[in-house]
Amino acid sequence: MSEHVAIRNQADIRAIERLPAHERCPETSTYALIERGTAIDPDAIALHFMASGEAWDQPQEITFAQLLGRVRQTANLFTDLGVGPDDVVTYLLPNLPQTHFVLWGAEAAGIANPINPLLEAETIRDICNAAGTKVLVALGEMPGTDIWHKVETIHDKIPSLEKIVRVMGPSDEAKGIIGFEEAVAAYPTDRLTSGRVFNREDIASLYHTGGTTGTPKLARRTHFNEIVLASNIVLAAELSAEETVLCGLPLFHCNGTCITGLAPFSVGAGVVLLSPSGYRDQGVILNFFKIVERYKPVFFSTVPTVLGVLLNVPKADADISSLRYVICGAAPLSVELFNRFEAYSGMKIMEGYGLTEVACASAVNPRDGERKIGSIGLPLPYNEIKVAILDSDGAYLRDAKNDEIGVIAVKGPCVFSGYVEEAHNQDIWIEDEWFNTGDLGRRDSEGYLWLTGRRKELIIRGGHNIDPATIEEALYQMEAVQTAAAVGRPDAYAGEVPVAYVQLKPGANTTEDELLAGARERIGERAAIPKAIHIIDEIPLTAVGKVFKPALRWDASRRVYEEELAALGDLVTSVSVDVDEDPIHGTKATIRIECSADVLSETVHKTVADILELYTVHFEVELSRTSHQ
Repeated sequence: MSEHVAIRNQADIRAIERLPAHERCPETSTYALIERGTAIDPDAIALHFMASGEAWDQPQEITFAQLLGRVRQTANLFTDLGVGPDDVVTYLLPNLPQTHFVLWGAEAAGIANPINPLLEAETIRDICNAAGTKVLVALGEMPGTDIWHKVETIHDKIPSLEKIVRVMGPSDEAKGIIGFEEAVAAYPTDRLTSGRVFNREDIASLYHTGGTTGTPKLARRTHFNEIVLASNIVLAAELSAEETVLCGLPLFHCNGTCITGLAPFSVGAGVVLLSPSGYRDQGVILNFFKIVERYKPVFFSTVPTVLGVLLNVPKADADISSLRYVICGAAPLSVELFNRFEAYSGMKIMEGYGLTEVACASAVNPRDGERKIGSIGLPLPYNEIKVAILDSDGAYLRDAKNDEIGVIAVKGPCVFSGYVEEAHNQDIWIEDEWFNTGDLGRRDSEGYLWLTGRRKELIIRGGHNIDPATIEEALYQMEAVQTAAAVGRPDAYAGEVPVAYVQLKPGANTTEDELLAGARERIGERAAIPKAIHIIDEIPLTAVGKVFKPALRWDASRRVYEEELAALGDLVTSVSVDVDEDPIHGTKATIRIECSADVLSETVHKTVADILELYTVHFEVELSRTSHQ
């Protein structure tokens, strides 16, 4: 996986694919990948960990030999606790070196199940029960975190749970709690005591991808899914031994764990852990360019929100020339933000696309070829992507034509083996082998893919997946609510944020503020709390009586654009916005502006572009002049 192949177009990708995936990626486990990366130079630094953004120049450094040794010890601990290839180790941890030990040790012994520790305790309990958690690993009592308190709240409500391991905390034999640091020290660093023989189709991990309360969606990912993904990232980023990458995304998400974890480890490249809180650490953001100068990373992976914030951080005289790329995904990136960040930083943005269900990344703009701003680029090697036209029941009709919008479907060795709960596997396959992503898009004449919307209802807030049912169920618990629907509203920095629409029962009397307060009390996921709730006379329905959410998303976009365009002030006489479906862009906002004859058209168009520069909903301006009697 260390070969450097310039991916410029589809022909380069096909050339790579002449060697079958299982021959180009012969390893049978993620553990074997880390072993191979370690063998390149065991004394090279695998992890640079900063305790906080303020302590950016005082890192804890861990060599590859130490990393592999700790992974082995952790796997051996889990084996001793009864974990086998089919057993699940769940962890609730911030970004720590121990998180990598636990993650890859869990995959070496059994199945890893990362969970967002910021979720509410009841949601964590439901995920553990869905996963069948046998061992739970969690951060001990620490100032500023309530992770351990959540564990104490739920541990006796997980029937499958047998052992609890506390990171950065002592053992407590009376309570059956194992102190991680003291326990792993007793195990060998030179081998796996289990003697496990891996099969590349063994399940490596279960990642939470959303789901309503009590029925979380857990994606089953094989070792081979993650091996091929790591290989593709190494190719896409031109990564080699002894280089470094930055990790600021959380280690409960596959971007943090695989793109800025497994991929660099697999070729002997180091990872800089940007504090336990990653990009949420204000010190990391304020010192970002100093961090780059010190550690000389070649790329980092992020979401548009972070790029927008970094534009306001002075570079001063920091040398950031080591940065070749920034890999950006999870949410749409506006053309203006793309251009401004590239001009400011001097690096290339590689926009990509992927899902947890396809190991993390399926397509990316080529680093050495044409990058089409706003597109998600070309499929990565071994990822077949097509745009499919489905009927009203979701059945396949035909492949879409160039620039025809349809559902994006993916197949290949990175595609997962389905969700843990069988109910979630209904209608996710097209023609039995193509995974229906639920995303809408089109392919242009040169093979580049463009996202145009989502058929599925997931709301993505700064890379955080939110199931609208989480919001809707909370609203339906309120006596006054007859019908509720949650959708994403465009946001300049997070891509989108959740909002909700409510139709009240006849005669009910409540306010939007009261509904919002009730939602805050009932929703167990902070990111899912809606930014606004709109009471409307009637929720739009389809002909068969289902909520027609596209109309609500269009209304949310209209409201945002009209609010933002109020900044035009006296420059114009009136402004109105209509948002509707568009055959090329998926959604289009038509902005109708009336102004006096003495205002230059160029001035109006430029001002509108400046106001909406960080939004991704395509818009067109129709300008008219005030008539004088």
